[in-house]
Amino acid sequence: MKLLEIRRVIGPYWLVAGMMLLMGGCATSAPTPDVSSNANIAESPLVGARWELVLLGTDVWWQGERKAYFSLLPKGKILQLVGSDGCNTLRGEATLGDGRRIAISDLATTRMACPGLPQSSQVADMLSQAYRYLLDHDRLVLMGRDGHVLGGFKRQG
Repeated sequence: MKLLEIRRVIGPYWLVAGMMLLMGGCATSAPTPDVSSNANIAESPLVGARWELVLLGTDVWWQGERKAYFSLLPKGKILQLVGSDGCNTLRGEATLGDGRRIAISDLATTRMACPGLPQSSQVADMLSQAYRYLLDHDRLVLMGRDGHVLGGFKRQG
């Protein structure tokens, strides 16, 4: 697919992906941000919203009949991740840190067979690899340690 076609298809995500690649290069020379605490989690715009998966990577649209999504909910001093991969229930913990850092741990899924939903198996892996995020109004991009875009989400509610 040509670059101009990709830009047209993924709209504002191409800009976000480029910004994230630049940030990824900077991240290798900077010290690792602290993700040891969820200080001020109630103030984060990530918390409490439902984030529906739109793109896997930068150019693979979500095609499942049911939506894959996650939400971060405060539970004491931790953030609980709840959601779905379009077929299975997802549960885990998330930690937000300085420098738009995110770490998702203890991710568990019901692991039922999902015929006709080949993308659902990629959702838990994508979330587990999340290292940084970029937030632009109602759009969220998760990136891996190397700065590559893992997925794009849109806020629902």
